[in-house]
Amino acid sequence: MTWGNPLTMSDVSLHVPAPADQVFAVLADGWSYAGWVVGASHIRQVDSTWPAVGARIHHSIGAWPVQVEDVSTVRAVEPERLLELEAGMWPLGAAVVRLELTEDPGGTGTTVRMVEEVIKGPLSVLPEPVQALFLAPRNKEALRRLADLAVRREGG
Repeated sequence: MTWGNPLTMSDVSLHVPAPADQVFAVLADGWSYAGWVVGASHIRQVDSTWPAVGARIHHSIGAWPVQVEDVSTVRAVEPERLLELEAGMWPLGAAVVRLELTEDPGGTGTTVRMVEEVIKGPLSVLPEPVQALFLAPRNKEALRRLADLAVRREGG
Protein backbone atom coordinates (compact mmCIF):
# COMPACT_ATOMS: atom_id res chain seq x y z
CA MET A 1 0.00 0.00 0.00
CA THR A 2 1.17 3.49 -0.68
CA TRP A 3 0.35 5.70 2.24
CA GLY A 4 -1.16 9.09 1.58
CA ASN A 5 -0.04 12.16 3.42
CA PRO A 6 2.68 11.10 5.88
CA LEU A 7 1.68 14.00 8.11
CA THR A 8 -1.61 12.26 8.96
CA MET A 9 -0.11 9.02 10.30
CA SER A 10 0.71 7.47 13.65
CA ASP A 11 3.51 4.88 13.61
CA VAL A 12 4.36 2.84 16.73
CA SER A 13 6.01 -0.52 17.32
CA LEU A 14 6.59 -3.00 20.11
CA HIS A 15 8.70 -6.11 20.50
CA VAL A 16 6.57 -9.06 21.67
CA PRO A 17 8.27 -12.08 23.31
CA ALA A 18 6.25 -14.53 21.20
CA PRO A 19 6.62 -15.96 17.69
CA ALA A 20 4.73 -14.37 14.81
CA ASP A 21 2.23 -17.24 14.58
CA GLN A 22 1.08 -16.57 18.17
CA VAL A 23 0.76 -12.85 17.54
CA PHE A 24 -1.11 -13.41 14.29
CA ALA A 25 -3.42 -15.90 16.03
CA VAL A 26 -4.71 -13.02 18.16
CA LEU A 27 -5.21 -10.85 15.06
CA ALA A 28 -6.97 -13.76 13.34
CA ASP A 29 -9.41 -14.06 16.26
CA GLY A 30 -11.87 -11.29 15.52
CA TRP A 31 -13.67 -11.89 18.79
CA SER A 32 -10.51 -10.82 20.67
CA TYR A 33 -10.51 -7.26 19.30
CA ALA A 34 -12.37 -5.70 22.22
CA GLY A 35 -9.62 -7.15 24.41
CA TRP A 36 -6.80 -5.22 22.76
CA VAL A 37 -8.18 -2.45 20.53
CA VAL A 38 -8.43 0.63 22.71
CA GLY A 39 -11.90 2.13 22.36
CA ALA A 40 -13.61 -1.03 21.09
CA SER A 41 -16.06 -1.98 23.80
CA HIS A 42 -18.08 -4.82 22.30
CA ILE A 43 -17.79 -7.19 19.34
CA ARG A 44 -21.27 -7.85 17.95
CA GLN A 45 -20.37 -10.12 15.05
CA VAL A 46 -17.32 -11.42 13.17
CA ASP A 47 -17.67 -12.60 9.59
CA SER A 48 -16.96 -16.33 9.28
CA THR A 49 -14.23 -15.60 6.70
CA TRP A 50 -12.23 -13.38 9.10
CA PRO A 51 -9.40 -12.38 8.49
CA ALA A 52 -9.81 -12.78 4.70
CA VAL A 53 -9.85 -9.68 2.52
CA GLY A 54 -13.31 -8.10 2.71
CA ALA A 55 -14.25 -9.78 6.01
CA ARG A 56 -15.69 -7.51 8.69
CA ILE A 57 -15.86 -7.15 12.44
CA HIS A 58 -19.02 -5.45 13.67
CA HIS A 59 -18.08 -3.59 16.83
CA SER A 60 -19.20 -0.95 19.26
CA ILE A 61 -17.02 1.96 20.28
CA GLY A 62 -17.25 3.84 23.56
CA ALA A 63 -18.72 3.21 26.97
CA TRP A 64 -22.33 2.42 27.65
CA PRO A 65 -24.72 4.22 27.30
CA VAL A 66 -22.89 6.26 24.66
CA GLN A 67 -21.82 3.43 22.37
CA VAL A 68 -21.62 3.80 18.62
CA GLU A 69 -21.88 0.80 16.29
CA ASP A 70 -19.46 0.54 13.37
CA VAL A 71 -17.47 -2.00 11.35
CA SER A 72 -13.85 -2.67 10.47
CA THR A 73 -12.97 -4.39 7.19
CA VAL A 74 -9.87 -6.34 6.13
CA ARG A 75 -8.08 -4.62 3.22
CA ALA A 76 -5.01 -6.88 3.02
CA VAL A 77 -3.69 -9.96 4.81
CA GLU A 78 -0.54 -12.08 4.75
CA PRO A 79 -0.74 -14.69 7.52
CA GLU A 80 1.90 -14.21 10.21
CA ARG A 81 3.18 -11.05 8.47
CA LEU A 82 0.50 -8.41 7.82
CA LEU A 83 -3.06 -7.36 8.52
CA GLU A 84 -4.47 -4.13 7.13
CA LEU A 85 -7.89 -2.86 8.13
CA GLU A 86 -10.18 0.01 7.38
CA ALA A 87 -11.38 0.75 10.88
CA GLY A 88 -14.64 2.59 11.38
CA MET A 89 -14.53 5.20 14.15
CA TRP A 90 -17.84 7.00 13.71
CA PRO A 91 -18.41 9.91 14.40
CA LEU A 92 -14.70 10.65 14.04
CA GLY A 93 -14.42 9.00 10.61
CA ALA A 94 -12.32 6.04 9.55
CA ALA A 95 -8.68 5.03 9.48
CA VAL A 96 -6.47 2.55 7.73
CA VAL A 97 -4.61 0.49 10.33
CA ARG A 98 -1.68 -1.62 9.18
CA LEU A 99 -0.16 -4.22 11.51
CA GLU A 100 3.19 -5.57 10.29
CA LEU A 101 4.84 -8.53 12.04
CA THR A 102 8.59 -9.16 11.79
CA GLU A 103 9.74 -12.31 13.55
CA ASP A 104 13.19 -12.45 15.16
CA PRO A 105 15.66 -14.99 13.80
CA GLY A 106 14.92 -18.20 15.67
CA GLY A 107 11.28 -17.24 16.29
CA THR A 108 11.77 -16.09 19.88
CA GLY A 109 10.00 -12.79 19.44
CA THR A 110 8.16 -10.56 16.99
CA THR A 111 8.24 -6.84 16.38
CA VAL A 112 4.76 -5.52 15.69
CA ARG A 113 4.53 -2.21 13.87
CA MET A 114 1.18 -0.43 13.87
CA VAL A 115 0.67 2.38 11.39
CA GLU A 116 -2.60 4.29 11.41
CA GLU A 117 -3.72 6.87 8.89
CA VAL A 118 -7.00 8.70 9.37
CA ILE A 119 -8.65 8.73 5.93
CA LYS A 120 -12.20 9.99 6.53
CA GLY A 121 -13.98 12.38 8.82
CA PRO A 122 -13.00 15.44 10.81
CA LEU A 123 -9.78 13.94 12.21
CA SER A 124 -8.36 13.52 8.68
CA VAL A 125 -7.77 17.26 8.39
CA LEU A 126 -5.77 17.54 11.62
CA PRO A 127 -1.99 17.77 11.35
CA GLU A 128 0.05 14.77 12.54
CA PRO A 129 1.23 16.36 15.80
CA VAL A 130 -2.38 16.89 16.84
CA GLN A 131 -3.43 13.37 15.80
CA ALA A 132 -0.39 11.92 17.57
CA LEU A 133 -1.56 13.45 20.86
CA PHE A 134 -4.19 10.70 21.11
CA LEU A 135 -3.38 8.16 18.38
CA ALA A 136 0.19 7.28 19.38
CA PRO A 137 -0.55 6.69 23.10
CA ARG A 138 -3.73 4.77 22.22
CA ASN A 139 -1.89 2.61 19.70
CA LYS A 140 1.01 1.95 22.09
CA GLU A 141 -1.51 0.71 24.65
CA ALA A 142 -3.22 -1.42 21.98
CA LEU A 143 0.11 -3.07 21.15
CA ARG A 144 0.77 -3.74 24.86
CA ARG A 145 -2.63 -5.43 25.13
CA LEU A 146 -2.03 -7.40 21.92
CA ALA A 147 1.33 -8.54 23.29
CA ASP A 148 -0.27 -9.71 26.55
CA LEU A 149 -2.82 -11.79 24.65
CA ALA A 150 -0.18 -13.25 22.32
CA VAL A 151 2.16 -14.22 25.17
CA ARG A 152 -0.75 -15.76 27.05
CA ARG A 153 -1.48 -18.00 24.00
CA GLU A 154 1.91 -19.69 24.32
CA GLY A 155 1.51 -23.41 24.53
CA GLY A 156 -2.22 -23.15 24.04
